[in-house]
Amino acid sequence: MIMQTDHRESRVKTTNSTWRVLYIAGGIAAVIAVLVFRRYFSVEMMQFKGFGLFSVADEWPVSALDWFALFQENRFVGLVLFDLFDLVNYGLVGLIFLALYRALREVNKSAMVLAITFGFVGIAVYYASNQTFAMLNLSGRFVTATSEAERAMFVAAGEALLEIHDPGKLNPGTGIYLSLFLVLLAGLVISIVMLRSEIFNKATAIVGILANGFGLGFFIALPFIAEYVWLFPTISAPFRMIWYILMAIKLFQLGMGGTKE
Repeated sequence: MIMQTDHRESRVKTTNSTWRVLYIAGGIAAVIAVLVFRRYFSVEMMQFKGFGLFSVADEWPVSALDWFALFQENRFVGLVLFDLFDLVNYGLVGLIFLALYRALREVNKSAMVLAITFGFVGIAVYYASNQTFAMLNLSGRFVTATSEAERAMFVAAGEALLEIHDPGKLNPGTGIYLSLFLVLLAGLVISIVMLRSEIFNKATAIVGILANGFGLGFFIALPFIAEYVWLFPTISAPFRMIWYILMAIKLFQLGMGGTKE
């Protein structure tokens, strides 16, 4: 009987240790997502002219040929403008969602299952839609092509990729939009669950609702006031940064065992 009890206690300790690692990983992911791999970093890079560190053109590349030339001139800038940072950001968001699901599942399990389903479907759609590395590969093959027919083939393939994912357009692609909508919807549901939680304070929940609510406003406004839709992600951005920081602090606390679930 004593051995069974000891075995059970050991298993509980191991499980708790695993969850603490997940919380800390989620907190680290939130910090990195805020400070480095931010969503829309490509737009920031264009607006601030590469932050004085990189030479960035005044306008987005338009055609496949423009992108090929950019990748050959400065591969890093080409990758960033083609949303490489967003690709990493979505992976970090997935880790954050896992940690939040663990922390909030007892508050409203059905809502959290729905949220994490929205979130991971959105992340999967984004990975299927992002064409960063495909365009980089075509750029290299275009340069090494030995005939005009080959070059024309690679240009046509590049234009086809831009139909799926074009970072320079208001509508970068159906898959890109759908993924963002689902991830924002997941964030909104999680923030609403936070309101009923004793783990996360009301400020974290409210900031999350504002961040994801303004983000979703983009999709509501797009059919009606397309020229002003940029306002919604702009307003959402500072709330999102604060939300991630507040979540990171709490996840670190949970990971260190300083706050009980």
